[in-house]
Amino acid sequence: MVAPETFTYVADWHKNRELRGWWHSFELPNGTTLNGVCSVESLKSRIGQFPIPDDLRGKRVLDIGAWDGWFSFEMERRGASVVAIDCWDNPRFHQMKRTLGSSVEYRLLDIYDVTPETVGHFDIVLFMGVLYHLKHPLLALERVCSVTTDMAVVDSFVLRERHRPGENVESRPVMEFYETDEFGGQTDNWCGPSLPCLMAMCRTAGFARVEHRATLEHSACVACFRKWPEEDIAGRKTPTLIFACHHTNFGINFQSRQDEYLTAVFTCATDGKGAPRIEPEVDQYGVSPINKKIREPGVWQATFKLPPGLNPGWHDVRVRVDGVPSGAQRVAVDIPLPKASVRITGVSDGTTWQPGILDRTRGNCLVVWIEGLPENADRANVKVMLGGEPVEVVHVSPADRQINLNVPTEAPAGFYELETEIGGTRSQPFPVEIKSSSF
Repeated sequence: MVAPETFTYVADWHKNRELRGWWHSFELPNGTTLNGVCSVESLKSRIGQFPIPDDLRGKRVLDIGAWDGWFSFEMERRGASVVAIDCWDNPRFHQMKRTLGSSVEYRLLDIYDVTPETVGHFDIVLFMGVLYHLKHPLLALERVCSVTTDMAVVDSFVLRERHRPGENVESRPVMEFYETDEFGGQTDNWCGPSLPCLMAMCRTAGFARVEHRATLEHSACVACFRKWPEEDIAGRKTPTLIFACHHTNFGINFQSRQDEYLTAVFTCATDGKGAPRIEPEVDQYGVSPINKKIREPGVWQATFKLPPGLNPGWHDVRVRVDGVPSGAQRVAVDIPLPKASVRITGVSDGTTWQPGILDRTRGNCLVVWIEGLPENADRANVKVMLGGEPVEVVHVSPADRQINLNVPTEAPAGFYELETEIGGTRSQPFPVEIKSSSF
């Protein structure tokens, strides 16, 4: 447990704010300065740690937890269209907005309600001094990521050696949880991540790249990017994406409201230089892989999060290897399975191609041809019954109107009826014979 006196400065800040009334300081149009707890110099120093251009004309910026609004008005001064949100209606924000003649849009909104549907997308998202106030910091970072198209700037308290002497917290991904008022006597200070933990959470939330920009006296500054950097790839070999699918049900359909992951398998020539740099992406959004491994010589596999903030529709999956992007394969995000009228047009052995028969001596693969397969039909939403019992679907190709089945070895020889079901609609039965001998 951190000693209570470690956070006495937080209680001092709170007392100072009660006396001054303002948390942020401001340079006013009449040339005077309104002095809050945080000086103008300290505010400029914090935002100056991030690679935010001086000219933001044509850009949209979201300021989460705006409080008195200094960061919001600074982004507007640089030319951005700014939306500021907070979980309480701060009258001082409105006062300063009138004083500055600002056009910043101010909205009362909880961080967990921040989604593309509620606020839209933004080139830059400011998340300054908010994270440690939250009971669900990783969920909040996912919300931040979902509305960011380029960069999110995260400034947060982080654990230091002085908070946990001798425990090496500055190099370990650990986080403390404050159940009551241990953090400076304030009940809205909930967590204290170490810097490695903060950066790991930002990557886990869905950001492609996370850069430690600075560690200040009481916080760390981390820049989080949605995209992989472009680089000169001349002369580098292009990887081939063999397939990309849902990492548990092996389908191509994903739900953005869930914590979904993809698995991609691709060729990867390392040229004897060790492990390659593997950078998955969906459309323009990169995401850090949570697992990567060699499946066989020259073939790799990576598992990674579906990037937050994708619009409903079809999206291109690629894998960059040492900066070189592969070709794309499509996945469906938030696309309902349409009602389909499906009809089996043929069945054959997957090895001999003999129609209407599965020859057990040659294998267990049965191929079914179907009319009416929806474009987003996949292994997870196509059901097949053989004699009323479910059969494993191992391949679905709507373009070829083809489904491949792995028939259970315990199914005895004999005559069966085969049926398919998609979106609650079942096909007509089709006769199939399983033979245990070629004769």
